[in-house]
Order: sequence, then C-alpha cells, then structure tokens
Amino acid sequence: MTESSQPLKLIIDGQPVPFVKGDSVLVAMLRNQHHPTGGGCLCLGGDCPHCLATIDGVAYVRTCQVPARPGCVVACTHHAHAVPALPQTHHVEPTTNARHQHADVVVIGQGKSGLAAAELARTAGQTVVTLDAAQGQDVIGIYPGAQVVARTTQGMLIVHVRQEIIVATGAAELHPVALGNSLAGLMTARAAQQLQAAGLSLGRIVVINDANRLVRFEGESNVTAVVVRDDQGLEQHVGCDTAVIDLGTTPRNMLHRMAAGLPGVRVSVVGDAATNSDVPNCPAHGLVCHCSQVGVADLQSVWDRGFHELELVKRASLAGTGTCQGGVCLPYVRSFLANKGGTLQPAFTARPLARPITMGEVAAGGHHHVTLRTPLDGVHRAAHAHMERAGGWWRPWNYGDWQAEYWAVREAVSIMDVSTLGKMLISGPDALTLLDRLYPTKVSTIKTGMSRYVLLLDEKGYVLDDGLISKISDTRYTLTFTSGGATTAELWVRDWAESWGLNVRILNQTMSLGAINVTGPLAKELLARAGLEKPPEFLSHVEAHVAGIPCRIFRLSFTGELSYELHHAAVNAPVLWRTLLDLGKSLNIRPHGLEALLKLRLEKGHIIVGQDTDFDSTPRRIHHEWAVKLDKPDFVGKHAVLRTNKVSLDKILCGLSMEGPPPIEGANLTVDGNYAGYVTSATWSPILGKTVMLAWLKLSNDLAPDRVMIDGRPAQRTETPFYDKEGARAKA
Repeated sequence: MTESSQPLKLIIDGQPVPFVKGDSVLVAMLRNQHHPTGGGCLCLGGDCPHCLATIDGVAYVRTCQVPARPGCVVACTHHAHAVPALPQTHHVEPTTNARHQHADVVVIGQGKSGLAAAELARTAGQTVVTLDAAQGQDVIGIYPGAQVVARTTQGMLIVHVRQEIIVATGAAELHPVALGNSLAGLMTARAAQQLQAAGLSLGRIVVINDANRLVRFEGESNVTAVVVRDDQGLEQHVGCDTAVIDLGTTPRNMLHRMAAGLPGVRVSVVGDAATNSDVPNCPAHGLVCHCSQVGVADLQSVWDRGFHELELVKRASLAGTGTCQGGVCLPYVRSFLANKGGTLQPAFTARPLARPITMGEVAAGGHHHVTLRTPLDGVHRAAHAHMERAGGWWRPWNYGDWQAEYWAVREAVSIMDVSTLGKMLISGPDALTLLDRLYPTKVSTIKTGMSRYVLLLDEKGYVLDDGLISKISDTRYTLTFTSGGATTAELWVRDWAESWGLNVRILNQTMSLGAINVTGPLAKELLARAGLEKPPEFLSHVEAHVAGIPCRIFRLSFTGELSYELHHAAVNAPVLWRTLLDLGKSLNIRPHGLEALLKLRLEKGHIIVGQDTDFDSTPRRIHHEWAVKLDKPDFVGKHAVLRTNKVSLDKILCGLSMEGPPPIEGANLTVDGNYAGYVTSATWSPILGKTVMLAWLKLSNDLAPDRVMIDGRPAQRTETPFYDKEGARAKA
C-alpha cells in the first residue's frame, strides 16, 4: 500500500479513527459510531449543542462545522470512562490574526435569499461583503460601529459597515421535547438527508412530524423505539434505530435581534430568517434546554416562584444561556410561557457572542496598552534601574541600592523622575470661576506665583484626588494630580467646565512636560551650580533657566526635605537629568526610585490617594479638614461634607508605629481579638529605626484605641508626621 493510499485518520478520545475525504468531524465520528456528546437530537446545521467536542485543545467546537483532517485530535468530554491522558507538553498557541474590511453592505448567509440580496446591492453600486458559516465564516457578533465580527479559517474578520446589514441566516429545525430526548439516534430531517448523502446507514427510521402524537423516546443510550399516540389516543411502540424529527422550523434571527436598533446603519432580515417561528405546543415532559439541563419541571418551578417574563425566566432557570444561546430551547420556553400566561412573548434580547470563541480569538487584533514611559525611561534603563509598573507608568523602583538613595535625600542631594504627575494648564476668563467651584479651597486667595495643596472631591464629598493649584496670572493656572488619577481628574475637570458652560481652555500637559524633583539638604547648592541663584520660596513657583533649559520651578516637598520640582519640555529631560548628575558629583548626588520615595513620604505621613484612601474617604476621615473651607458659598461635594460632618466618625486614617519589620500592606488590625481596621502603607524607617504605618482604624464611641495588634505584634497609635514634625527641613 502506497503512502497516498493510506486511510485518512483523526484521533478521537486517544484512538485513531478513519474518515472519508469531505467528512466533517461529526460525520467522521458518526461513521465510526462515536456520538460527540452521547445523545440528543443532531441538526448538522450549527444550531444545537449536541455535536460539541474539544478539537485540538479548543472546547465547545461544533463538530458539524469543522472539516475532518488527518491528525485532528477530538476529545468527547461527556464520556464517564477514563480516557488515556495525553502527554502534557508546553506549547505556544498560534497567534490568531485579525483582519479589517470596510463595506457599504454586509450580507450574512449565502442561501438563496442571501445571494439575491448581495446581487441586488452590487447592482446598485454598493460594496458588499458576504459571510456564510457553511463557507467557514461564522459571525459571532454584531457591535456598535457598526461592526460585524466573524470567525474565519484565516482568523477573525471585523467588517466595518457603512450602510446596511442584511441577515439571511435561514431557519433552524425544531427539536423534540419529550421524555428520552437525550438519547442518541435522534436527528432532524435535514441532518438525516446529509448523513444519507454521506453514505451512512441510519437503519430503521421513524419520522416524527406531529409533536402532539409524540409521547417519548425509549432506549438505553441509543433510541430503540418511539412511543406515539394514534388517532384514538392509544400509545403505540414503533421500533427504530433512528428517529427523524420533522416538526417545522424557527427563524435563525439571533443576529437580527442583536443588530436591531444600532445607530447609523439599516438592519434588515430576508428569507427564512424573516419568517414567523413555528411555535410548538407546550411540552409536558423532557429536557427543554440541553446546555443547562433545564427541563419542563424546572420551568414550572420558576413559574411557581413568580418569574413570568421571558428575560426573568431565562435568568432564573438558565435556559437559553448555554452554548446554543437559545437556538434550540427558545421556541419551547416561549411556548411554555404562552401556555401559562396566554400571550406569546417576543424572543429575549440577543447579545454577542452568538458562538463561543477562544480567548485568543477574543484578543485577536487587540494589543496591550503599552505601559506609559517617561521621557527619561531610556536613561533609567541605561543606568540599570530596576523598573516596575506603578500608576500606569514604567518607573524606577531603585538603581541597585535603595539605602544609598534614601540617605542621599536625607543627608545630601538626589533627583527623581516625577514626569508621571498629572499636569494641566487652565486658562481663560472663567478659569478662577471653574477652580473655585470645583475645589474646596478658596482659590481666589492664591496669589500670583504661589501654590496650594488641594483635595479634589466628588459630589459625595469623598476624596477623588489631590495635588497643587498654582497661579500664573488671574486667567491662568496650573494643576497637578496623582500619577494614577490624572486621566480621571482630566475627565472630571472637563465635564464640570462643560456642564457649567464656562469659558476656559484646558490643556493636558502630562505627556508634553517632563518633571524632575531635586531634593535634599544640598538641593539649593545643586541648583546654584545649574545657574539658579534665586530659587522659589516654599509653596511658590517661578519661571527660570536651569542648566540652560527653561523650567517652571515649584517649591514643595513630598520627601520631607528641601525640594524643587523642575517642569520642562519633555524633549529636554535627558539633557537636564544628565547635567544635574554631572554638576552634583562632588555633592555625592545619586538618583532615587520609588522604593526610597515610599519610605521618605511615609515618614512624613503623606498620603497616596488610592492607596491610603478608599472609595468613601472623606477629608475628616483622613484628617484633611483644613483643606476644606466650608465658609465658601459652594464647591463640588460641599453639601455632602456638611451632611457627613454631622455624623460621628466610624473610622479614621491614623499613624501607627511598631518594633521589628513591617507587616504586609493590607494586614488586619485587631483589638481584644476583634477586627479593628487594616494597614494601608507600611515601611521600615531607617532614620527612626522602627516600622511606621498608615492604617484605617475603627472607632468605638468616637474613641480610637492607642494600641492594636498586627499579626500578633503590638503597634502604637502615633501622631504624624513621624519625622521632622515641624516641617523645618522642607521649609529650610
């Protein structure tokens, strides 16, 4: 026997099985007496869940729509007996491609009506894309845009539709609902025709074309008889090997229901997909939804519990939520409810996905949003910084020695890349009005050239973000926000400006401006070497050149030491960074990363919004009442603050200290064995020689305990800041 004459084989449950060229996987399985799911009425049209199997590692594949090919591995997961385990090998799944097309018209389905609709559109001069499951183009969903998404043999296809979506998907055959309808040997009339055309013997055939006469199917695993009622109502047993079901059809209109109402395009349905369903009589017994194993008795139970609307019955029973998405069971669920309630309810809302797809197919064409990089990213990597993702950005965690970085800030001078800060310019005649309404501080009292720390509140009076407001002129202000909250803050500011109809210009400068923090006792000396003889005083800002580069210089401190933020054009960041390092060599300068910064800021008790705050953090709960001026006429969140101020505090953010190493962030606090809160930030303080923390602490009768237990160790409530309580070093 030559190689070309070797029989074609696929692998079913670990065993090689021959097939005939042109077979689908399902036909090949039936040819070899394998039923994919063990039973249920087969349709060979992609409508039912009874042909599902795992093919080449992909679960829930409709075997009737996959061509058999040599070496194809099929696993029938319904089998109760053990299947020999295949060797587990590491492999990389092939990438699923995504293609995009644009068309005036998309026609889904290429039967007689679909072909006619496509030809009519082409004749009218429209560009047409046709899709048909029988040709390997299975539409899995229709989305706003409008976009028609299909799984194809070449990967995922996304068609962007300009004018019209035409659904010509035909009609599906009704399946039987009766006792024994999970047996093998049941198939629809079309399926029987296809199998006979493929040369399969169906043995003794009984055709069921009247659901009213059907009583039950009998047999152990395969149907051996059908019990029907004769004209006198008497039961008759009819022996068979195959029961062919010919009970009528129901339109395949799921995609039409899915697309209905999409803006910007017409959606039409033609051919059998546009017909009315042959709604069957209400079944008395049997499985209605094979996917979720919902029987008639289950529907009755749901009805008895008061669920009478189709959408509610769907959720309460899970009928229609499985793989076939109601393709088989929906007509019977509607029939059941019509029988109970007297009216035929419309089909439930269809939502993508119409077919199960793999995660690879879901992700096809999608790309991970690149983690943002600062203008100094390449400089950090060249310096062998250990980079981590933080706040949506790549940031240096350390440069190899966090202790040296920490002490450079506390005792000498250090620089840090803070370009990740949200930076916004507000200008225009109504700039002050916008900010005064938005923020709980009195923005009108900020003098030109000065800055103020501010909270940003939502309407519920909860802390949304924090940062600085800096006044450049009466009509021009800069705002800063946290790195992780900058995007939300921008949306917030823009939304209120538009809602109030204010005449302002809003410019997000986060990406266009770099920012370098120069901090430490020798920071002023370093800036003097860079040409800045008169740096700004605490909480003021100036425009000046540093090392020949134009900067806006802010005097503030997150580290607790003398600090200056240099905001400058992002393109100039690498030159400014390297120049500062060169000028500071004799000052023992070194850059510091987040690891050192988190220790420095925690020693000062500075909060990080989103880490030390929660969704319901009010200014009073975090001891920031001083940042809220309730004698202002109004600001966003004022009424909520006034209301919550009347309520006793139930928890506060407080400082804690303890001996020994820090607990993990999130560790529980206990008092007398009872839960009392949790740690939000914790670190070992090199300068204090102990662990310092911020934590949410529950209050009892408005009192906070002085001592708590964390992981079996005592911790003391400690006033913040832990270090330099008077702030003399930052204001030097």
